[in-house]
Amino acid sequence: MNSWLLAAGITAVGVAAVHIAGGRRDVVHPLLACGLADEPKRVLHAVWHMVSVDLVLSGLALLYLSLMDGTPGTGLVAWFVAAHFVAYAAVFLVVTLSVGWTRPLLRLPQWILLLPVAVLAAAGAP
Repeated sequence: MNSWLLAAGITAVGVAAVHIAGGRRDVVHPLLACGLADEPKRVLHAVWHMVSVDLVLSGLALLYLSLMDGTPGTGLVAWFVAAHFVAYAAVFLVVTLSVGWTRPLLRLPQWILLLPVAVLAAAGAP
């Protein structure tokens, strides 16, 4: 068993749970209640659900990979998921830093949850 990938998978599933529970309250409900036109509102709602699915599947993939340590292709998939979470974290950092907020790194702290998954997955990639 690959303990790095296990830790990455557990962390990713935790991130998915935070996204689903917290995002529903803090993002989805306000989005659906706002005055934005129906089409962009529903597109953003669908994108939120797509990210939910993506986070859950990534976490499950990492958990599976942790059990298949040494199987051909494990490293490639682990590196892909690591890159995926680095990209998500980078998007949040770029968006946050481009707004001009005071203490911007804490205004959208999602990167703090995403980056550890990337680091753990990269550490466990064979």
